Amino acid sequence: MKKKSLIKLSFIFILGVISSFSLPPYNFFIINFFSLSIFFGFLFKELKKRTNYKKFFFYGWLFGFGFFSTNLYWITISLTFEDQFILLIPFALILIPSFLAIFYGLITIIFKLLRPKNLISAFFLFSLLFGLVEFIRGTIFTGFPWNLIVYSFSDKITFLSVLSLIGTYSLNLIVLSFFTAPALFVLRNSKKEIAICIFLFLLPIFFLIYGNYQKKLFFDKDLTEMPHTVRVLGSNISLDRFYYDVDPEKVITELINLSTPDFSKKIIFLWPEGIIPNTYANTMSLYKDIFINKFNENHIIALGITNRELDNNNYEFFNSLSVFDNNLNLLSTYNKVNLVPFGEFLPFERTLNKLGLETITNNFGSFSKGQNREIIDLEQNSNFNMSFLPLICYEMIYTGNLSKKKNFNIIFNISEDGWFGNSIGPKQHFSHSVFRAIESGKYILRSSNNGMAAIINPLGQVEKKLDYGVSGYIDFNKKRDFQTTMFSTYGNKIFFIMILLYIFLIFSFNRMKNE
Repeated sequence: MKKKSLIKLSFIFILGVISSFSLPPYNFFIINFFSLSIFFGFLFKELKKRTNYKKFFFYGWLFGFGFFSTNLYWITISLTFEDQFILLIPFALILIPSFLAIFYGLITIIFKLLRPKNLISAFFLFSLLFGLVEFIRGTIFTGFPWNLIVYSFSDKITFLSVLSLIGTYSLNLIVLSFFTAPALFVLRNSKKEIAICIFLFLLPIFFLIYGNYQKKLFFDKDLTEMPHTVRVLGSNISLDRFYYDVDPEKVITELINLSTPDFSKKIIFLWPEGIIPNTYANTMSLYKDIFINKFNENHIIALGITNRELDNNNYEFFNSLSVFDNNLNLLSTYNKVNLVPFGEFLPFERTLNKLGLETITNNFGSFSKGQNREIIDLEQNSNFNMSFLPLICYEMIYTGNLSKKKNFNIIFNISEDGWFGNSIGPKQHFSHSVFRAIESGKYILRSSNNGMAAIINPLGQVEKKLDYGVSGYIDFNKKRDFQTTMFSTYGNKIFFIMILLYIFLIFSFNRMKNE
């Protein structure tokens, strides 16, 4: 019996591992039809046995541990840059997936607690619990909505167009049902199961029809020349600048050379996150002599930099996106709202500092959290007619929570992807930009150091791109105006309507069975 039990548990773990290969950069989404269907079928069969609650929780946890341990291993690369963190690598490899797997354990234990009475109710309950727990995972404890199952379709842009209507969490819920449908067909007891399967397999067709309609709508719009160019930089400047006494002027010179300013053109230069070392936004004027010879009044520079503000005789530090004119006058600053735990701030800082732990990305302690994500309107303090929503690195992963205000033209996203090396991490990170572009119906201009720079249109299509390891720039100077999306208006309220629909279906099929 012990051997049989061990084989069963190993099999569940392997199902989780296999599912992780459906995600970027592999996108073998077909895998999920097998892994999720088999996992659901297994749980449904176990309901009929006298399996205890502890085992049911462990089934979900084991599936989750297999899933997260194979698609989040790259997090440990960020621990290799300082000696104090190297000893934590084995713990991170185990503890982070172990913690995230608890959410999947909650799915299976609640599934057991509610004991659905028939196959169809069990099917909808499984999808609902999975989708709801994924939403909770993306919001609780600052949230980590990374690698939802729906990201399996990150390279199927036409299919993803429906995100503009319902958003990522709602599509994730539908996709979970879609992937689990084969189990419903195999275990069917009546024609009702077949009818549901047919409906679910017709849904992608409707999504594709809608996607092609959106594509036609977009490309029927006039491609207009902008009065200025946004020059998006991709660079490969070493992370040594965070740990050693790297000369800021050397980095600035490299960035300027990559940017190739042209005095005759109106250009907004977008530089990556935290790119200039040992410098604060209010000390950039020290390098005025360098900039004044390379830029003129036709130029604006938006870049990632540390912002330092005095509060009650103590400095607060912020990870910021700041905008400067050619004389390095500070025009506007956005302080990052969603900070990376352990990377940008240390939870329980006083206690962990005593153990010798510090944040990974800087040498002054935790960044402070910005108050609000405000739209930056360049027209207010310059002769550039543009407003943009600033998102710094990690903030790109949050769906339905970008901004309450909609009066912006474009999304500027700056990032430093070097913390995760040449792993799958930067590629997974990039895929979130595609989802946010479709949801918002806005162009996303992404500048990255040690990552991928790109121009992504409102359909989620990558119009221009600098791949990993490539330095240079791409210009954005032509655009099509697109309508405000339903999702950008209502956000995750749509997801809660989907939850109510699934609850209605569960109770309806329960009643039909009982009658």
